[in-house]
Amino acid sequence: MGYYNYCDRCQRQFNSRHALKQHEADSPFHYICDECGIDFDSWTGRKEHWVQSPYHHYCQHCSEHFPDDDELESHYEDNHPYCGRCRRIFKSNFGLREHYRQSEVHHYCVSCDRDFQSESNLQSANVACPFRGCDLAFVSRSAMLLHLESGGCQSGVDRKTINQYVRKYDRNNVITTPSRLLTNGDDDISYSAGPASWNGIEYECYLCNNGYRSLAALNQHLASPRHQQKIYFCPLESCRTRFTTLSALCQHIESERCGISRFKVVQNTLDGLVGRMGRITV
Repeated sequence: MGYYNYCDRCQRQFNSRHALKQHEADSPFHYICDECGIDFDSWTGRKEHWVQSPYHHYCQHCSEHFPDDDELESHYEDNHPYCGRCRRIFKSNFGLREHYRQSEVHHYCVSCDRDFQSESNLQSANVACPFRGCDLAFVSRSAMLLHLESGGCQSGVDRKTINQYVRKYDRNNVITTPSRLLTNGDDDISYSAGPASWNGIEYECYLCNNGYRSLAALNQHLASPRHQQKIYFCPLESCRTRFTTLSALCQHIESERCGISRFKVVQNTLDGLVGRMGRITV
């Protein structure tokens, strides 16, 4: 036995280094960060270390580690009410929207539920909702489509309505995948969860295994486009990125990331689809 086999915290001597390490791993008085080799005296202490340390990428809401900061950021955006600009997670989407609305660093449009990059962008909203009786205007075509897909328009149009409309009129598959024909043009699947989703800790999504604090939050996740088929795609041969919603494709085109916005066939297709959209009946 030697000095290095002694546990100061528990005042116990062990006959080997291995026995000491086994004690530290099993004892409720030791909380070790294996990556950093630091022994904390409480679970909270170790958790705060994981949250604060630049060497860890840890979501304390899900008790999950990620390989890098980009992966953690993506997790926040996909699974939590998260403000990327302020790097804050809120308890609910309502809390996030209130943060946007009240914060001086955000330029938030309440009617279209969008946070703009600048005050001038917020004030320049000029894309009108095409439906009679809805007088909302938006800064971009993608923002207007997001308004419709969300089901927030008084016309009653929602994401499924938009998808069915586009499938019907994009006969040449300029922006929609040909595989949609195999399902008779209806790829939307409705998912829902019940009390059986509770795993003892949280409500678990049976499709991606992400956890949520309430059943309502889980069902909100299931109602989102997250698990729908990616029926839209960027037609540029060098890109071919796929999307679950028309608004996401439009946002991709508006960003000019790949140069597809220069091609008239794409713009003409979108102009025609959006131009006739006001004729949709629900």
